[in-house]
Amino acid sequence: MSKEALFTALSLEFGCRFSTSVALRDQHGKGETWHPTVAPDAVVHPETTEEVASIMRQCAAAGVPVIAFGAGTSLEAQLAALKGGVSVDLSRMDRVLRVSPDDLDCTVQAGVTREALNIHLRDQGLFFPIDPGANASIGGMAATRASGTNAVRYGTMREVVLSLKVVLPSGEIITTASRARKSAAGYDLTRLFIGSEGTLGIITEVTLRLFGIPQAVSAAVCSFATVEDAVRAATMVTQFGIPVARMELMDAGLIRMVNDRFGLSLPVADTLAFEFHGSDAGVAEQSEQVAEIVADCGGTGFEAATNAEERNRLWKARHNAFYAVVGQREGAKGWSSDVCVPVSELSGAIRNARELLKDCPAPAAILGHVGDGNFHVVFALDADNPKEIAAIKRVNAGMVEHAISVGGTCTGEHGVGTGKMDYLRLEHDAGALAVMRALKAAIDPQDLLNPGKIIPA
Repeated sequence: MSKEALFTALSLEFGCRFSTSVALRDQHGKGETWHPTVAPDAVVHPETTEEVASIMRQCAAAGVPVIAFGAGTSLEAQLAALKGGVSVDLSRMDRVLRVSPDDLDCTVQAGVTREALNIHLRDQGLFFPIDPGANASIGGMAATRASGTNAVRYGTMREVVLSLKVVLPSGEIITTASRARKSAAGYDLTRLFIGSEGTLGIITEVTLRLFGIPQAVSAAVCSFATVEDAVRAATMVTQFGIPVARMELMDAGLIRMVNDRFGLSLPVADTLAFEFHGSDAGVAEQSEQVAEIVADCGGTGFEAATNAEERNRLWKARHNAFYAVVGQREGAKGWSSDVCVPVSELSGAIRNARELLKDCPAPAAILGHVGDGNFHVVFALDADNPKEIAAIKRVNAGMVEHAISVGGTCTGEHGVGTGKMDYLRLEHDAGALAVMRALKAAIDPQDLLNPGKIIPA
């Protein structure tokens, strides 16, 4: 089948849900950062797993690549159609299929967003905790092994996904596991597809662990004279095993930016923000323990607050920190680095980043989920300035190389795409990369699913 015949067949099958509009194609060839748009040849909007399978079978027959699209919030060029092909937009697959309060789990279509899921769950006293900031789709979060601000307590997508329904490159539909909380039956196919970024299969349904909405929630913000003091406090909180729900670092520059953008009045200093979940007594105990550690590390201004409105304003500012930085320059593009190190190495990694930033020509700020050793530098980039791009690439490379040298990783949560692909050779030995290539070749011998991503040639 030729590409033209394929597009004719898809147009007949999907009607107005199939399009070759230039504007729509451009929208589907980019994420939220500086990477150039590389548009697909067409876009199709399925509504069921069976429709995704039909698309995949026809594309396989025509030898046309397929790129899965969720909410378009990816950061490492995962959506770029490097070899053209069809973008399969899963946003219409937005139904919550099943919720089991007794089992604390649910099954959703891949296009359900995390905010929509939590609205659906709220009246049942349940919530889904993985919070990467963006209102990402659940399928996309599974595909990139997302985490975010709650990961220090609730884990990442790796921990909360019980099972997946996946369409393979052949068009075959598989279910990777049961709903059981543990199993020793065969290979762990669920974890194989989590983090595969659409290179092995298209995730169409996700079965998730849920949690009860905590009885009490409290937040606190405190300031430090240096970022090293803030990181020392965060490290001690982690090592003492205090079950904080969120523990976020924002450097002084970022505090200034979010104050300006969101009308806050936080002290302009290196800052830690905490959130505590649990019973009234448990939250009070956590808060008291953290306050003692903060004081020992020179922190000031620690005051727990349970007011939901103020708490939500704080976390809205943190979630939109990326846009606060990018908004420092008119027409700028965002670039967010994403290294993760063992917690004991966090202070040194951030100190290394600050040294690298001394000669950086672009506005930048440091922030991160410091409870699990993951931090970011967000840059406001002039994407039309090659010298600036080269300078930021050097900073990014220096951060990654240092992280890997101390036992860390080039990406804690954003994924590889093409943006981090070159660093896999540093992080993984030749044998591990060979196994990855063998898996890709076995499952996708035609190299149809999101080709040119993750594994370096």
